[in-house]
Amino acid sequence: MSFHSIKPAELDENLFNLISKDWFLMSAEKEGRVNPMTVAWATMGILWQKPVVICAVRPERFTREFLDASNVFSLSVFDKSWRKMLGYCGTVSGRDEDKVEKSGLTVVHQDGVPYFEENRMAFLCRKLCVTPLTEQDFLGDTAFTGKWYGGENNADGTGGGYHLLYIAEITNILVKD
Repeated sequence: MSFHSIKPAELDENLFNLISKDWFLMSAEKEGRVNPMTVAWATMGILWQKPVVICAVRPERFTREFLDASNVFSLSVFDKSWRKMLGYCGTVSGRDEDKVEKSGLTVVHQDGVPYFEENRMAFLCRKLCVTPLTEQDFLGDTAFTGKWYGGENNADGTGGGYHLLYIAEITNILVKD
């Protein structure tokens, strides 16, 4: 299979559905190993006159080590037949097993950015900024922060540490032919 590049302005998909319904498989590489993590908390737009994505990653996630070790990462989008794999990659830690191998995914690279041969689309990203959220950053509703932060990090998104926001330029979008 081959891919062709499009510019962010040429993307003809509903971003809300891509993020919240299709989900992304966020992947970065460290010392020759790629670790993917399912992401559904993100946003896209223009910042600093660049097309960007902002992804929320909890500090205790194994993927954080990979993101911090690299200047680039990818956000892969898969068709519905890969939904079970996306659930797996969002609930199992790469500390415990090789999620790429267990998922049957094939890592490929473009411009040093890892993504997967099996995805239907990949956003190639270059980190611009990483900033932590803190309790003081939230205005008003402490019930809101109490639901999402503190205690054990659960598969449903509740609990855990305050997210790090990874702000990255979208350098390329690859779409499967």
